[in-house]
Amino acid sequence: MKFRICMMLALMLIVPISAEAADNARAWLDRNTMQMGETVTLNVEVEGGSASQPDFSVLDSDFNTLGTQSSRQMSLVNGSASSKTVWAIGLEPRHAGSLTIPAFDIGSAKTQPLVLVVMPAATTRQGAAGDAIFITVDAQPLSPYVQQQIRLTVKLHFSVDLSEGALDEPAIDSAHVQKLGRDKQYATNLNGRRYQVLERNYAITPEHSGTLEIPGLNFRGSALDNTDPGSFFRRGRAVSARSEALSIEVRGRPASWGNAPWLPAQALSITDETTLPDEVALGEPLTRTVKLRAQGLGFEQLPELEMPSPAGADVYADKSETRTRDDGTWLYGERTRKFAVVASRLGTLVLPEMRVQWWDTSNDRMETAVLPGHSVRVVAAGASSNPADGQSSAADAISGSAAPAASTTPIIYPGAADAASTQRWRLLSFLFAGLWLATVLLWWRSRRTPRAQPQRMSVALAGGGRDAFLRACAMADLAEAERTLLGWARMHNPDLRNLGELALLLSDADQCQAIQSLQRVRYAGDSADGVASHLARAFRPGLAWIRPGKNVESASALPPLYPPSRKAG
Repeated sequence: MKFRICMMLALMLIVPISAEAADNARAWLDRNTMQMGETVTLNVEVEGGSASQPDFSVLDSDFNTLGTQSSRQMSLVNGSASSKTVWAIGLEPRHAGSLTIPAFDIGSAKTQPLVLVVMPAATTRQGAAGDAIFITVDAQPLSPYVQQQIRLTVKLHFSVDLSEGALDEPAIDSAHVQKLGRDKQYATNLNGRRYQVLERNYAITPEHSGTLEIPGLNFRGSALDNTDPGSFFRRGRAVSARSEALSIEVRGRPASWGNAPWLPAQALSITDETTLPDEVALGEPLTRTVKLRAQGLGFEQLPELEMPSPAGADVYADKSETRTRDDGTWLYGERTRKFAVVASRLGTLVLPEMRVQWWDTSNDRMETAVLPGHSVRVVAAGASSNPADGQSSAADAISGSAAPAASTTPIIYPGAADAASTQRWRLLSFLFAGLWLATVLLWWRSRRTPRAQPQRMSVALAGGGRDAFLRACAMADLAEAERTLLGWARMHNPDLRNLGELALLLSDADQCQAIQSLQRVRYAGDSADGVASHLARAFRPGLAWIRPGKNVESASALPPLYPPSRKAG
């Protein structure tokens, strides 16, 4: 005991905890809806310095207080000390209605007010009057749509001392059943008898329309025999209970719905989680993070998010991030997806709006959630009127500045002057590419060697390697960018072993510097700010070889027919 006290004193001397007012406070109830005769627990938590117990006497007008417990926790993480104090107070409502639990002032912190809905005591119940143990079940709504969440509440009432027991889980063949939150325990008075209550909540999602049968649930356990309280070995007796079965009529989707994915939800929203800039440099990736949320649906029921490609830009979609959470009453499905948009011409880039059609189950009508479009000015690289735009345009995917250093060789984008020159550049590129391919094909045909066909395949695959590399840069995946860049270069020079060898064969200083930046991030722990966008800008025109002829097309797998003779030394 003395050792523990010394350790606590040493901890307080090393990392003193401020005795100032609390930094943060919150309050919550273990449930927000109840019936008269039941009890509820109010929890108040405060973080930060020491704090005195709140004044709970303000609750006396609406509640009978059943006792208060408190606990205090202290932790030390990475040399930073923190503390937390929690008060738990049992409450029994004096009357039915919507009762407000006011905010509590704890030092400089303040909790939020809470609302508790207290319904009148039930006049009827499942189980005979005076039973020592019984089960009630309640389902809402009783006429749901197919794939709509049904909230099932199961309550085990017992007035005996249970030593053990097991309560069945709902098992329904034509529906998906998921438990919500943790079990709740409280006390209630029914017909003049005091009961302990174990409450469980489930989300049931019917998969087909028609009649849905929820079978009765069984409880089997043992209760202590109190006839001989003085005996050390108290005998137990078997106890059991069974709930009534429920029958629910499930409606099919409305005939006017159409072909869109069926989404019967309590609420649904589609939002943009990023702050989009008003201006972006040509070639810079612009990231749009879209989140779809639905109350009453799991993420499996939500459709995949798709963004149409805007005119004058390429769209690279990342994998969706999904999750389903619950608050003890409702399921909340979420689907988040990032889209990297890379403009290919100057002017105004219009990100299109996104729409999701859903069925509002609370108002029984069709609704449409809309994510508005957004217009962005595309300017030439280095001509941005606001330097911060280049940083915010790649939020979450590429953080930091995307502009190259002032000492690097400036990159001239073909056709950056106007849209007409961009079109001419593309036509000339296609023309010269076609002439080059025709020349290569004629040359290989004239040689008639077995290596001709593999080389034509290598040239055809080069464009795919470039696209994979640019896609990795747009998503700021530097590991994938390294792999795809080396794969792209090996299509021209299969003897390359690493990016260091590639840099020695390139004539463009900016490409060499981009490779060096990538290697410093990957192997020296440098910052990755702007590296992905620098790689995309440098290599978008193609690989700038020092000797274009020294690649796989000029290599031969056979030794020379007449090797050069060695001169006598």
